[in-house]
Amino acid sequence: MQHPAAKVLVELADLQDREVGDGTTSVVILASELLKHGNELVKNKVHPTSVIQGFRLAMRQACKYISEEMAITTESLGKEALMNAARTSMSSKIIGSQAEFFSEMVVDAMNEVKIVNKKGTAKYPLKSVGIVKGNGMSSSDSYLVAGLAVKIGRATPMMVRQVTGGCRVACLDFDLKKFKGQMGVDIVVKNPAELEAIRQQEEIITKRRIQMIIDAGANVVLTTKGMDDLAMKYFVEAGIIGVRRVPKIDIQRIAKATGATLCVSLGTLEGEEAFEPGWLGAADTVGEEMLGDYEMMLFKGCKTSKAVTIVLRGPNEYMLDEMERSVHDALCVVKRTLESGMVVPGGGCVETALSIYLENFATTLGTREQLAIAEFAEALLVIPRVLSTNAACDATELVARLRAYHYRYQSDPANSDAALSRTGLDLSNGKLRDNVEHGVLEPMLIKLKSISFATEAAISVLRIDDMIKITPPQQQGQGGGMPPGMMGM
Repeated sequence: MQHPAAKVLVELADLQDREVGDGTTSVVILASELLKHGNELVKNKVHPTSVIQGFRLAMRQACKYISEEMAITTESLGKEALMNAARTSMSSKIIGSQAEFFSEMVVDAMNEVKIVNKKGTAKYPLKSVGIVKGNGMSSSDSYLVAGLAVKIGRATPMMVRQVTGGCRVACLDFDLKKFKGQMGVDIVVKNPAELEAIRQQEEIITKRRIQMIIDAGANVVLTTKGMDDLAMKYFVEAGIIGVRRVPKIDIQRIAKATGATLCVSLGTLEGEEAFEPGWLGAADTVGEEMLGDYEMMLFKGCKTSKAVTIVLRGPNEYMLDEMERSVHDALCVVKRTLESGMVVPGGGCVETALSIYLENFATTLGTREQLAIAEFAEALLVIPRVLSTNAACDATELVARLRAYHYRYQSDPANSDAALSRTGLDLSNGKLRDNVEHGVLEPMLIKLKSISFATEAAISVLRIDDMIKITPPQQQGQGGGMPPGMMGM
């Protein structure tokens, strides 16, 4: 990305993904629409400062209205609310047709990793749910594994396939290879027999290091670096599973789940070498299983944190990558729903209700900000409009009817049917319906964050007065930069 305004939008999508995990498309569409409307106002001689103040005020009012008027607690809806939130997230993704199957898997995975902290609040760590991709079979053959799975096999088939009954896991960040002297150390050899003695000493040092790990009680050894034949020989003899070249991110997850300490060296403060038994992690069983054509190490019954793994199957890498993204978004949605306990109706319902509310709110102000708030209200309608267009429905007619329903409710809430306030789009049939009743739900947090992030991004770009582009000076050619036509002089 070269254009600075485009960079802002890319960073905006990144921020939404980090903070909430879903709603990245919505937030970019909304920010772009706010910019479009803000720009129109600036062209019509409304000062950017007034526009910015209006947008800020509209954002605060919108967030307040969502949390006070539109939020529904999940306790009143039960487990089905989580399933519906996951389904709604997947409906626009590649696995939308199998949303039922995957939403159950995602909700089960999130409930498995629940932990209660010292304050008594429940947390659902996203990192405890691993996703492993395996080529082959269809996407409906994906399954959930209780335990931590890593797509990597034993260092050699000679090692035992499985260790059960109290596994002690060592996580190392250095290689288990034949010891070599440090760089810059010169050994002067006068007798060829001394060479053999040096080799033997190297082997003894290597054996001593490996013996330290074995004596500490380790029966599963993972390292991010290499492991040579000599080290493997000792592990095979001791009945230990050794795994080499484990990706850094995976070994960190294993260390966290089993309670192991990731060791970067065997050195102690006294200059000696040692391996403490306290550095080992614990799990019930560790073994190798086949995943299509690949091996997979499975850690079950980890000591410190519960861990589950979703194993995705699919025909090719592109499909698997897209499935991973969709499942990750759904996991984030379920996590946010469980932690906040609040959902809002989906299908353009929130945006339409906010649009009507902000239009009415704008008319109560007698300042310049009124124009900016009215434009903000108009910009929010881009979401139901895009949804209708993508479903090949008549966007103009559907959005007009949607606005009419919400206006009717907001003009007289006491005497109107409450279902009108929950009306959203039914894109399968090109109609309107009560989306809470039909289970189209989204976490409240996604809406709050996407509105505030989109507004802030639009404000950042509106602040820019002018863009000055400085092109780098052209490099002169090999001919020494003589102007054309000067050659013959």
